[in-house]
Amino acid sequence: MCMTLDLFASESNGSCVCTQIAMPDADVCLYSSIFSESDADLLFSALKQEIIWEQEQIEMYGRVHNVPRLTAWYGDEFKTYTYSGITAHSRSWTNSLLTIKDRIESISSLKFNSVLLNLYRSGNDSVSWHSDDEPELGRNPIIASLSLGQTRTFQMKHKTKPTEKQKIVLKHGDFLLMKGCTQHHWLHQIPKSRTSMQERINLTFRVVE
Repeated sequence: MCMTLDLFASESNGSCVCTQIAMPDADVCLYSSIFSESDADLLFSALKQEIIWEQEQIEMYGRVHNVPRLTAWYGDEFKTYTYSGITAHSRSWTNSLLTIKDRIESISSLKFNSVLLNLYRSGNDSVSWHSDDEPELGRNPIIASLSLGQTRTFQMKHKTKPTEKQKIVLKHGDFLLMKGCTQHHWLHQIPKSRTSMQERINLTFRVVE
């Protein structure tokens, strides 16, 4: 199932509709509800149970802090990914991940070999401003992001043009595709929320070289 969002310009890709977000120096496309609500519910429950979630830690200013979310790294064999001082070694694909991967690849006409999962347990969990521009992601990283569970606001800001900002509301089953030079020019985050929030799982499929 896919639904059209009336934001800017839309283009069809098979049974799904891409809503192209109008942003300079970027190629960002939103597909709404790529799974039916019932299928998205089933996938959320399966991932919550079968994924081996980890509480990573990072060092900042000489002190060790828990990352404000749980994470997991899955993919093809020997796919290693380093971000924020954390080196992750891929676990083998699960059936649920392969189901999602097939759907993402069918819609995007792209192939991915790994996925980073984040479990946001409440509104207190977040991810701070960053770009997915690590060397192992190649010259122009492609990030294919699926949201399951709680609706959260995905914020973006241009690195050199302070007035260029975007807020994209990501709902249960929404798929956001970022390509081209997006990671070179834009930062993104999921901020904390003072509003009570349920759990959210975010999957970002990538190509690790």
